[in-house]
Amino acid sequence: MNYHNQYYAAFPDAEQLKQIKKLWLDSLADYPVEQILKGAKHAIEHSEYLPTLNRMLECCQQGLSDFGLPSAHDAYVEACRAPSPRSSQRWSHPAVYLAGRDSDWFFLTNNTERTSWPVFREHYQQYCARVLRGESLEVPAPEALERRHGAPLSREDQLAELRKLKDKAGF
Repeated sequence: MNYHNQYYAAFPDAEQLKQIKKLWLDSLADYPVEQILKGAKHAIEHSEYLPTLNRMLECCQQGLSDFGLPSAHDAYVEACRAPSPRSSQRWSHPAVYLAGRDSDWFFLTNNTERTSWPVFREHYQQYCARVLRGESLEVPAPEALERRHGAPLSREDQLAELRKLKDKAGF
């Protein structure tokens, strides 16, 4: 509504408008709805002219970086390249870790980008939306290893356990 006359001057043909809408939909698919709305608000507040698709993408990306969130694809690459244990890594934002965890690390590591990217993107968009609504996300602390303070086995018990292992392994 803000660019009413410019909009109808730019897209007078219904078929052209249909193609343009599809292009915008495909191009903005990586962003959660909240981010697109924030990007549109930013474009309206800072431009008196109808924004181009490139300008709209810049506005959406700027909103993510304001919250410390990387772009969806950058987050995907970060999640795929993270070594184990993942919860002890240094993440650009907790949303990246959480989206990777929810996508399943094994799935991300062992499938092509064509297969794993849409799954990760969906999870990441959900976490981005939560961040944009003001929620604070945290990477859970890595699980500590169990400490045993029991007494060591006697020599005879150690040999008995060794025999059990040999029998189980078929030696």
